[in-house]
Amino acid sequence: MSSIKVALAGATGNLGVPVLEALLNADVSVTVLSRRGGNSSKLSPHPNLTIREVDFDSTESLTAALHGAGVEVVISCLATLAIGSQNPLIDACVKAGVKRFIPAEFGMDSMNTLCTQLPVCTPKVATQKYLREKTEANPGFSWTGIANGLFLDWGLQVGFIVNPAKHTATLYNGGDVPFSTTNLADVAKAILGVIHNQEETANRLVYVHSTTTTQNKLIQYAKDKDGAEWDTRVKDTEEIRQESMAALDKGEIMTAMDGFCVTASFNPEYGCDFSSHLDNELLGVQMLDEAGVRSVLESCLQ
Repeated sequence: MSSIKVALAGATGNLGVPVLEALLNADVSVTVLSRRGGNSSKLSPHPNLTIREVDFDSTESLTAALHGAGVEVVISCLATLAIGSQNPLIDACVKAGVKRFIPAEFGMDSMNTLCTQLPVCTPKVATQKYLREKTEANPGFSWTGIANGLFLDWGLQVGFIVNPAKHTATLYNGGDVPFSTTNLADVAKAILGVIHNQEETANRLVYVHSTTTTQNKLIQYAKDKDGAEWDTRVKDTEEIRQESMAALDKGEIMTAMDGFCVTASFNPEYGCDFSSHLDNELLGVQMLDEAGVRSVLESCLQ
């Protein structure tokens, strides 16, 4: 692994931080691509870490940063609202001779037909199409997307899945829908797994999760620990989807995107349970047992 040179975009985000940590712990040489005027100064110095300020809208700027560092793998952990603007980075990868690009997927099953119709997913679909075109024209270039469902630890900490700190939850479709969910550190392990297994993961979406669970199971784990009652309400994800479309029309972009993520994450028709087609073993991601899931949940209780 020490001979691999990797570039990471979005290193200071919710996912980027644990990904950078995992790469450095694996003795990978990392070039962080930081937006000019960004917050890369928050990153701690490390002998294997180089920070290059770039213009993410400029293929030339990005190519220079990648080529100069001899980068072989580029990981994009860009935020939700930026995932539709990865083409300059992809073009730069091709020009700089990068072998593998890992786009900002990290969520729902973007191969599911219903998911592809959600506005939060359409930029991912467009990016995959662009990547397929580039790989066909450039045989030395390849890509791998990672579907990991919801972020488990983050989703519990901020109350997106259920809110252990406040003992509140919106139970989507009743709260008994099994869904795939992954700790941030396990997503980082999956990325390392792709780097280790480039031939087996080339030009496709891979699927991982730390566990599959339900909202009601998580609430029961909380009750088992502290005995507190929960304030819950039930909502249908189709209603959430319609509300999100209305929010999008009003320009309430993040509210809409969050709603579309809920729609895809708690409805079986959107393929929210990856259990039948996991790549965990290939990528070295171990699943949590029930005690492990309880531990993650309990760490978020107050």
